[in-house]
This record gives sequence, C-alpha cells and structure tokens, in this order.
Amino acid sequence: MRFPLNLLTLALLGASGTVVAADFGVSRANTDKVNTAAFQCRQCQLTPGLAGEATVNAGYNDSDDIHSGNAFGDDHDGVVASVDAALGYRTENGYRSQLRAHNLGQDNGFVSLKSGRPGQYQMTLDYRSLTRYENGNVGTGLWHNQGMLQPDNTLRYLDLELERQQAGIGFRYDFGQLAQIGDLSSYVRYDREEKQGHRSASLMTPRPVNFALPVDESNDKLRAGLQLSGDDWFTELAYQGSQYKNDINNLSLPYASDVYSAAPDNQAHQLTLNGQYRLSNTVISGRAIAGRMIQDEGLIQMTGNPLQSWDGQVDTLDANLAISSLVNSRLRLGGQLDYRKRDNDSTVAEFVQLEFNPVSGAIRQNPLLDTERHALKLNASYRLAPGYRLQTGYDFKQLERSYGEREETRDHNLWAKLGMQLFTPLKLDLKASFGERDGSRYEAAELTSSETQSLLRKYHLADRRRTAMELGLQYTPLSWMTLDLNSHYAFDDYQETVIGLTESRDYGYDLNLTMQLSKQLSVYGFVGQQWIASKQSGDQSATWYSDIDDSFINLGAGIAYSGLLDERLTLGADYQFADSEGETCIGSAQYDDYYSFNHSVELYGRYHLNDAMALKVSYRYERYFDTDGSDVGIDAVTGLTTLGVLNHNYNAHQLMFSFSYLLP
Repeated sequence: MRFPLNLLTLALLGASGTVVAADFGVSRANTDKVNTAAFQCRQCQLTPGLAGEATVNAGYNDSDDIHSGNAFGDDHDGVVASVDAALGYRTENGYRSQLRAHNLGQDNGFVSLKSGRPGQYQMTLDYRSLTRYENGNVGTGLWHNQGMLQPDNTLRYLDLELERQQAGIGFRYDFGQLAQIGDLSSYVRYDREEKQGHRSASLMTPRPVNFALPVDESNDKLRAGLQLSGDDWFTELAYQGSQYKNDINNLSLPYASDVYSAAPDNQAHQLTLNGQYRLSNTVISGRAIAGRMIQDEGLIQMTGNPLQSWDGQVDTLDANLAISSLVNSRLRLGGQLDYRKRDNDSTVAEFVQLEFNPVSGAIRQNPLLDTERHALKLNASYRLAPGYRLQTGYDFKQLERSYGEREETRDHNLWAKLGMQLFTPLKLDLKASFGERDGSRYEAAELTSSETQSLLRKYHLADRRRTAMELGLQYTPLSWMTLDLNSHYAFDDYQETVIGLTESRDYGYDLNLTMQLSKQLSVYGFVGQQWIASKQSGDQSATWYSDIDDSFINLGAGIAYSGLLDERLTLGADYQFADSEGETCIGSAQYDDYYSFNHSVELYGRYHLNDAMALKVSYRYERYFDTDGSDVGIDAVTGLTTLGVLNHNYNAHQLMFSFSYLLP
C-alpha cells in the first residue's frame, strides 16, 4: 500500500521531541509593571510602496546526460531562462504583500505570494515544480499503451525521470480576543501534487524483465485548524487529510492480464488536539492524534483469491505528554511519555495455502498486523559552573507486534552530555550513550516459525548492544575566523545473531572553516567523511560470511572578493567534490563495487551598474561518474531482460547571465 500520510508520518507527527516547544521569547515577557507610554522606535519608519529585487536569468546548457539537470535545475541542452524575485509591497493602512520566486520557468523552480494585514488575515498562493532525473535515452522492449504493455522486438527509447507539479492555497484569519478567554485564530490550506514520468520496474513474463513503468498520479491534501492562546497557555484543534489517486491501472500483456499490480487509490485522515501550559518555571505540553487510513480498491482476480475488493482500514492513535521544569538556577528536569497504537480493521478472508512440507490445500486466514508502542524519556540538565553544563537522560521504548517473528521488543538507552566553555573562543561538547535491545522469544509466531531459518535474526528485531560517542567543537581564535568540528562513532553488536547482521560500525566527522579576511574578502572551506562497516553471515549449503564497507567524502571551498572597481564588482568561486564507494566481500570472493564521484565548480562575477541595477555572469561545471557492478546489458544474461547499463559518465557546462533591478 502507498499511503501519502502513512503510519510512519503519523508516528513522526505524533511524537517528535517535546510536543509543543516552550515559548521564552520577548513576546512572553511579563511587562505588567513596565511603563511603555514613552517608548518609541526611531528607526521603524516603514515606507509604503513596492520594494525588493527582481532578476531575469538567461543562459546556455551544454550536456549530453539529463542527470546534469539535478545540479543545473533543468535538463534542456541549449538556451534556458528563468526569473527570480524577492519583492514586498505595503500600504499606509498596514496591508502587506510578499512575492518570492526562484528559477521560475525552469524544471525546478517555485513562486510564492503572501498578502494580508498582520494580526488580521493572510492569504498564501504557492507553486513549485520539482523534477528528478535518473537516466536518459533508456531502451525498453515493453512500451505502455492504454494499460497494455506491448512487446516489441525493436527497442523504444525514453527518459527515466519524475516531474512533480505542486500548487497550494492557504488562508489564515485572526479573530482577536474571544470573550476574555484568549486570542482565537484559524487557518486552512489545500495542496495538490501531480506526478508524471517513468521509473524502472520489473515483472515475470515468466522470465524476469525490466521495463519503464509509466507514472501518472496525484495527491490532494487539506489542513485546517483553530488556535486559542492566552498569556501562559496555548491549544490547537486541527484536521489533516490526504487522498492519493493513481491514473495508471493494473498493467497487462497481450497474452496475460493484470501481470503488474498498480499502487491502489487510498486516503488518510487525522484529527489532532494539542496544547501547552506554563506554570511559573514549569512547562507542560501534550498532544493526542486520532487517524484513519482507508483503501477500498478492487483486487486482481486470480485462483485462490476469494475477494473482489479489499476493504482496508487502519486506525491509529497517538498520545504524548511532556513536562520541563526549572527547579533552580542550575537544575532543569524533564520527562516525556509517548503512546502509539496501530489497529488493523481490514478485511479477513480464507485463502488457499501451499505448505512447504507437505504440499497441501490448507486453508488459512490473512492475519491483521497490529502494533502498539510505549515510550518514556527522562532527562536532567545541571550547570556545574559558569560555562560547564552536564546533561543526562534515559530513554525506553517497548514495541508489541502481532503475528511477527518477535512479538515484543524493548529498547533501553542511557546517555550523558558534557558541555564546556573552556575559555572564551573554545566550546567543547562530549556525548556518550549505551543502548540495549531485548524482548520476547524470537520466532514465537506460528505464521513464520516453520518457514524461516531458525537461526536467522532480522536486524531491527534482534538483540543488540549499541555504544555511541559524539564530539563537538566550536573554536573562534580570532574575530574573523570560526572553526567547527563534529565527529561521531557508533558500534552495534548483535550478540545473539548467528545468521544475519552480526555487527556494524558507523563513524565520521565534519569540519567547517570560515574566514572574513577583510571587509571585502571572505573564504570558507569544509570537509566531511563517513565510514560504515558491516558484517553478515548466511546459510545455504554452507555457512558464509560477508563484509560490507561503504565510505563517503564531501569537501568544498569558496572565496568571494568585493573590493574591485570602487567596490562595484564582486568576484567569487565555489568548488565541491563528493565521492562514495561500496565494497562487498563474501569469503575470499569480492562483488563488483559501486563507485561514484562528482566535481562541481562555479565562477561568478557581479557588477553594480548603479544603485538600482546589477549584472551577473556565472559559469558552472560538473563532472559526474558512477558505476554499479549489478548493472548488465539488455540481453547480457540468458533469460534476463534489463534496461541496459544505467551508469553515468559526463561533463556538463552552464553559462548564465543575470540582470537584477533593485526597487527603492
């Protein structure tokens, strides 16, 4: 099932940290005893009229691979044009409008318009185009025509890309004070997304065949809510719904019907109530969410299927309660409770089963998979001395699954963090954690125990010990120089696993340097690396062991100088390099690797013709290469038809001219 507002989304919305963050802003300050009658802002003279900047871009792309469009924003080889804008309009009566646009006119661009009167109402209009390019000129032996996949001895060529068109409209209205209770406001927003293009897919005909699957789908979303707030409290009642529609039905071959099942239409609804209350130095917040996901599309008819359509319904319930209290000037305590439940109320029917040993016509019902989750978080923060703060906490999570290989898992995690301002320019953060997962007896479910290798453990269910450490450093030796360093290390030990993932290491660092060498000259640089090493074991005719090593690097640098031609001319350059590698070894044998890298360079110059007009010229270059050992030619393997070798190896160039006009 493909739910736009799926269970994971509901879960993330249901509990992501504290429910509603405490507001300690200036607007919440106690000003009852402050005489503000004589206060005035000497620099708050707002000039009515139109102000901002508008830019027209025109340039030329030179590339023979559509994948370069992911970097340049458009895959067209030749002339490209777009518009950028950051405009504002205000009247003497307080009405304001705001227009933002970026790369409008290209395959990846957006425009947003906001208009209204602050404190009363606001209307928003948005449009965005997003395109992801995978491969161009891909040959396929199956082409789509009105729900039929037509085989053809002559290859047909098309592009693997997905284009999304998003549009939205929103309105917010503030009612003001409601009967001395609080400030009441409301909002409503509607969004629609249409996605079209092709993606790679596979089917059995009866031999395996890769083909270009057509995509034509839409998703409608509606959000609405009421908000009521007072001096020390806030509450909100909100609704969110989505409806997914797939205009590509099940696909057939001339000699076989419904060989490929399409993603079914579905819808999801969610009702949320949340609030926050501040009592002196204590903030209490909570949230409750009730959701329902529905799918009632027809099913492909086949032998052994007693159902004409699937009446799928999943009800979800999420609740969260959090408290944070400042006990004294040094100590803060906090806690959080989370509850999530997934109740599957879908159709239950009897299906003919083929058992592995012996083969028989046994009858079984499809199981309804439910989940229930409980979580607890406790934390404390204590200021040891000026510049030194110790934080510690305990996290607990219990997850129950029906009809699973392991019906219950329990995760415990204990962590501590020490923040130190060693001296004025140096700040150091150290964090360490230890976690452990256990649970009920593995393979306790009747549906899986007889059909799975008894020693196999799935990594997200298996017993595990995790040790993790983090280091953060901020160093400002000079007023014009800043250095940031963040590093991490984590080790997962699946101590009870014989077959499956047995251990994993994840470590890396990120280093950033910025320097303002003078008023006109600035320089920056960054580098980051990550390594992931995993060990697995398997069992077919004999036990085998594998090592999987992945590595990533990302680095870059840039410079900008604005002191030329009476400070009218700014010159700059940016460079970025990225590389990723993957190696898999089984015993002494090594699989073909996955490897990719790219170099990106931008050179630019911006010249101010006068106080209102500027001209910019930029040149961008991208070198991209990747290779995947699993890719083979269309008919390179007997009995297998693929889309060919889908690797990339190209050089791409873009030259862009921009004219900007600054309104007063």
